Amino acid sequence: MKILVLNCGSSSIKYQLINMEDEAILTKGVVERIGIDDSLLEHQKDNGEEIIIKEKIEDHAQGIKLVINTILNKDYGVLQDSNEIDAIGHRVLHGGEKFTESILINDEVEKAIEDNCELGPLHNPHNLTGIRVCKDLMPDKPQVAVFDTAFHQTMPKKAFIYALPYEYYEKYGIRRYGFHGTSHLYVANRAAELMGKPIEELKIISCHLGNGASITAVDGGKSIDTSMGLTPLEGLVMGTRCGDIDPAIIPFIMDKENLTMGEVDNIMNTESGLCGVSGVSSDSRDVEAAASSGNERAKTALEIFDYRVIKYVGAYIAAMGGVDSIVFTAGIGENQSRTRAGIIKNLAYLDIYLNEEANKLKSEEVEITTSESRVKVFVIPTNEELVIARDTAKIIQV
Repeated sequence: MKILVLNCGSSSIKYQLINMEDEAILTKGVVERIGIDDSLLEHQKDNGEEIIIKEKIEDHAQGIKLVINTILNKDYGVLQDSNEIDAIGHRVLHGGEKFTESILINDEVEKAIEDNCELGPLHNPHNLTGIRVCKDLMPDKPQVAVFDTAFHQTMPKKAFIYALPYEYYEKYGIRRYGFHGTSHLYVANRAAELMGKPIEELKIISCHLGNGASITAVDGGKSIDTSMGLTPLEGLVMGTRCGDIDPAIIPFIMDKENLTMGEVDNIMNTESGLCGVSGVSSDSRDVEAAASSGNERAKTALEIFDYRVIKYVGAYIAAMGGVDSIVFTAGIGENQSRTRAGIIKNLAYLDIYLNEEANKLKSEEVEITTSESRVKVFVIPTNEELVIARDTAKIIQV
């Protein structure tokens, strides 16, 4: 069985074609800069060789057609006919309260995803476009939606209800939903495997640290709290997102700067975080380089990022009544040894001790604590695409 996994972002489409017999990646790639200048497709052949196709890509429909044509290309593709694709699995950001697990897409599901666009306005419309384009191009192929929010539907009310008038939850669904659920699910289960223990017996804190960042408390295999909220804006400091702030700051800035709510929302989502504090970049690598060169604002931005992670880790240890393992994943979590070291050294009171040599590795699955450590800390590269493919295969086989 061959599953095509699609992740449609605002201006990109990430894809993988996975053979479920051995879970081998047959090919993968990304379409970038959709609808803007210099659009292209980066495609990895089955032998690992990468090719770049530069082509004007006006919209997601054209981008998905290019992906399929590339997979079928006689020179660098891996299939002879699109009928060899058995199903398509889609990453969908927001499932609201309706979806607690992945689901086969039909007209009702498609409508529900559309209804949740107001909760995920930056992502759901593009996820929906991917679904509809595939339905037009491959109408006989089953499609499955895998939701970022589904894993967090096990949170208790005390964790997901905001202390606002309760009617806003009842009328508008205003509550904590959480995101990156597929990533947190994968790395938590993988950590349990590495520890050789059933996940039902473990308390795990999963740190998905990238341009978007979130932390989840996984108790007995279930999400009991997570740092992102109604939207991905809440929680940690991120590349361009501010994370937690005093809500009163919003009307204060609106008044002082004569801005609309939409303009302030844009500032909090696209001009804040590492970028806003450092004045350098949203990319942590650029901010680290600037800090190493003596840029004090860049140094402060990194310290804020680390401190916020440490606070959430501490809070979730308290919420679960302990911790057995902490996991780092995603771009920063997998690659930035300085970030990991700074966080772990602040957890020495828990008898967590860093293995300096292991921590130097990048994008490798490794334990980065010493044998004396009471809590095991892992770096585990996330594999959301594999989770999506597994769910898709399981659902279409039922």
